[in-house]
Amino acid sequence: MLVLTVLEITAPVFLLALIGFIWVKLGFEYRMEFVTRFAMSISVPALIFTALMQTEINPSALTTLSIAAAAAYLALTVVMFVACKLLSLDIRTFLAPLIMGNTGNIGLPLALFAFGETGLAYAIVIFAVMAIYSFTFGIWVVSGGGSFKTLIQEPLVGATLLGAVFLWNGWTTPVFLTNALELVGQMAIPMMLITLGVAVARISPKSLNKAIWVSIVRVSICVAIGVAIGRLFGLDPIAFGVLTVQVSTPVAVTSYLIAEKYGADSDSVAGLVVVSTLMAMITIPLTLAFVV
Repeated sequence: MLVLTVLEITAPVFLLALIGFIWVKLGFEYRMEFVTRFAMSISVPALIFTALMQTEINPSALTTLSIAAAAAYLALTVVMFVACKLLSLDIRTFLAPLIMGNTGNIGLPLALFAFGETGLAYAIVIFAVMAIYSFTFGIWVVSGGGSFKTLIQEPLVGATLLGAVFLWNGWTTPVFLTNALELVGQMAIPMMLITLGVAVARISPKSLNKAIWVSIVRVSICVAIGVAIGRLFGLDPIAFGVLTVQVSTPVAVTSYLIAEKYGADSDSVAGLVVVSTLMAMITIPLTLAFVV
């Protein structure tokens, strides 16, 4: 029964990604830059805002989860930095990808399918924390420069803050506007999953040997930290499960794009993206079996 439950949760995620993968392999056009920009600028912010506005979760519980998520990523930063030093991995290339998981494309759908609307609301909070960290510390590590301007220009940051304001004050938008925002937001998850499949199909890393063992080390550390932080903060079962799943998601495709943009070893990052994503077909069901 547990195996069937986990399969029901994970199968839609990988099937939608498979659509994107096959679409590209058949030679059809997919304007990834347009779809990604639309998703991150309009659809995902709409999803974040409406989910936070309509959630019935106690705001204090979301605050606790936000702090727990920040603590988890801080712990990951310290442990992954030490791991990079011990394994002689280049900090500029490997540190950010080892910390930042694919909490958007994979994490949000998994939370929705595994834990329902409540889980999605929790996952959005963790996604927002990770995104802010990625746009600041993550880019700083890869590029050697700050990125506050990039952060404040991100619509998902504004949507998160606005959604939090509406949540705390119990405000809601007019019904017609809420319905429109929900329709736009509902496009986000399938779009992100299909785009993930497209990205994996287009990335062609030269060598996967290092990526395999680094990905194994990474997911082991991430799950351990997710569990430890969840228990340390005494999170409820759903929040605990979502945090563990989110921090252990495979390396984000954006890590490859950032490495390419700022001159890090993008081929090594590409290998991590591909291997960790494929490995997720095994690691995610195992993680869900533990937390669901």
